[in-house]
Amino acid sequence: MNKSSGETVGQELLECIEERGPWPFITRRVFQDAAQVEQIWESRRHRKGLGKGAADNVEGWLWAPGNLNWWIGSIFAIGSSFFAVGSILLLAPALAKAWSLSASDINLIYFLGSIPFTTAAYLQLYQSANAPEFQQVSAERRRSFFGWKPKDIGWLSCALQFIGTLLFNLNTFDGMNTSLSWLQQDLAIWIPDILGSIFFLASGYLAFVETCHAHGAWKPRDLSWWITIINLMGCIGFMVAAIFAIILPGPAHPEMATIAIVFTLQGAICFFLGSVLMLPEIASRDSSGRIDGKAEGRSGAPSGQKLTSYSFNEFDSSKA
Repeated sequence: MNKSSGETVGQELLECIEERGPWPFITRRVFQDAAQVEQIWESRRHRKGLGKGAADNVEGWLWAPGNLNWWIGSIFAIGSSFFAVGSILLLAPALAKAWSLSASDINLIYFLGSIPFTTAAYLQLYQSANAPEFQQVSAERRRSFFGWKPKDIGWLSCALQFIGTLLFNLNTFDGMNTSLSWLQQDLAIWIPDILGSIFFLASGYLAFVETCHAHGAWKPRDLSWWITIINLMGCIGFMVAAIFAIILPGPAHPEMATIAIVFTLQGAICFFLGSVLMLPEIASRDSSGRIDGKAEGRSGAPSGQKLTSYSFNEFDSSKA
């Protein structure tokens, strides 16, 4: 431990013995202290403050309103539910008729679902913007509402997702107007839809590779990996839905509309599952099998690996 005037301060001088990540990002670092005990830094866990002070049981994450990650997962789940309900009603017109719901009413359900999506996406962006740099030792930092960390894979994923949700706000709001021509629908509804889906897909891929520490990996024992791959499947579903949602001149193409609705439902279900899994992730353990991210490690660095020293300080970004 670093000491000043005989007193222990909250930083350790650690050596970085390993770095990994999908180029050009670094998503995993292994540090080693003087006693050759390793501390594992992972991008997603660091920016979300996962495992810090969380109870390792159901009660610890099922109701955790003091944890920002709990709010993010819960609000995303609410938004996903609205999208799923709207899709089911469109696929089952008899059910919509029984509830006296018009096309505008169903489109309103989509719009209402887009609001929690944007809210949760902003909270996630805010959390990422205020997560400390991995070398940062000062706990006194100015809060940022959006931040600017384009070299940070986590922040970039959150920023792209937030932009996508804003486009979905526009897309679903305009969708409540059922009197538009085919060209007006494409301009006001389909273009924001396809652009929002592209942003979502890019965001989902970045979140996925952040947990893989490579451009792809098979990690079925990692809860964060399951969350991101399920969300990526949801992004793909929304992307397919957007492609088939285009309105063409001439006669209607109901088969295209049906495909779009089916994939919207698939995407909503995936987003719901990913959101719900974010709750137990609050108390999840890291790849070393321990909540605190510390594990007895090997001594020294891999062959040819340069040892780099950092002053390392923990920060709970789950409550940022």
